[in-house]
Amino acid sequence: MSNVNNSNINSNAFLLSLFECAIDEALPYGHIAKYLPDDKTGKAIVIGAGKAAASMAAELEAVWQGELQGVVVTRYGHTVSSKRASTSPKIEVIEAAHPVPDAAGQAVGERILSLVSDLREDDVVICLMSGGGSALMSLPAEGLTLSDKQTINKALLKSGAAIDEMNCVRKHLSAIKGGRLAKAVHPAKLISLAISDVPGDDTSVIASGPTVADSTTRFDALAILERYDIEIPTAVFQWLSNPKSETIKPNDPCLANSEIHIIATPQSALEAAANKAVQQGIPAYILSDCIEGEARDVAKVHAAIAKQIAEKGQPFKAPCVLLSGGETTVTVKGMGRGGRNSEFLLSLYNELKGHPQIQALAGDTDGIDGVEDNAGACITPDSFARGHQLGLNPQHYLDNNDGYHFFSALESLVITGPTLTNVNDFRALLILPAKE
Repeated sequence: MSNVNNSNINSNAFLLSLFECAIDEALPYGHIAKYLPDDKTGKAIVIGAGKAAASMAAELEAVWQGELQGVVVTRYGHTVSSKRASTSPKIEVIEAAHPVPDAAGQAVGERILSLVSDLREDDVVICLMSGGGSALMSLPAEGLTLSDKQTINKALLKSGAAIDEMNCVRKHLSAIKGGRLAKAVHPAKLISLAISDVPGDDTSVIASGPTVADSTTRFDALAILERYDIEIPTAVFQWLSNPKSETIKPNDPCLANSEIHIIATPQSALEAAANKAVQQGIPAYILSDCIEGEARDVAKVHAAIAKQIAEKGQPFKAPCVLLSGGETTVTVKGMGRGGRNSEFLLSLYNELKGHPQIQALAGDTDGIDGVEDNAGACITPDSFARGHQLGLNPQHYLDNNDGYHFFSALESLVITGPTLTNVNDFRALLILPAKE
């Protein structure tokens, strides 16, 4: 039985240590070699995209003994020197825009397709994929422009659509996603290694599944655009009305010499954080690794569970920490700044109203909450009183989707910088016993 109480734990440091532990577990270091062929002395072509592309490429270079050549694309600012990075890298790392694609992402998509064209059956291609790849490796389908894709992406990001819905549309508007990259690589041997940032670890959703089969259809894509009342450019509608817009389906012969392995997941990151908590004397409970829904609504459920524990000892006894992951959404109606984790925490703050036994941290494991410079934020029992003293109206900020400025005023932002990985949301709620 834990003897931890409100007075003998540095709660902020504890929550930050869990977040850091989750991030460390999600990095590719030590997770790649076991999925590669026993003979690592041959030549391999390397391609890839995502926020973890640079760190994955560095790890591959560290464990592959033969010749490597290729190119991967990551987000601007995410080519950060790592402890495994070579002084003379063999794999070129290019930066492009995220979450809305730009010309750099289109250019690298063209380069990648060119690099894997006209390969033989005895060639080996290693594809490194992680969250963010959908925008970073953006190659418009036949008859579409980059502007068409940018318009659709911006609308989807504001709509509140779930990640699988957004990526269904992206796949059908792409010349490289939805298995089309695997078709270009065929008949060469294709080994895809992925860091999962999607609920359920569906490989066809990670980076919009460029090297795996896709079971969704162009009609699904049209239905999603209609469901969220997104205006469809004429060229996009014409393309989705064309059977040529269909993605690669299961059992397609082009996938016969292809395999995919997930090297890091939201669940593994949560388990690492849970073990870290237990080592520090706090029981940890993972609610789920695949929570979806509006961030503000997910926060209300988390607040209700935390209060039930604090006030009634159900379903767990305090002290304990609740952990959860997944990818929430935000239907943007205001003009403020902030991502889904800041939105979650602002809603949680509004529900808890300074509950003396509960504090929390919410952050994105890539270190970037939305498009901001913070990973997320944290709240303590005294945050509510400090916010009141500063004249901060949480509902006003929530209505304006402005969690960033709210927590900046409280000096409660969590800033990590780019982490070079991405297993999506991380949430930790610490519930301590009542003071005697």
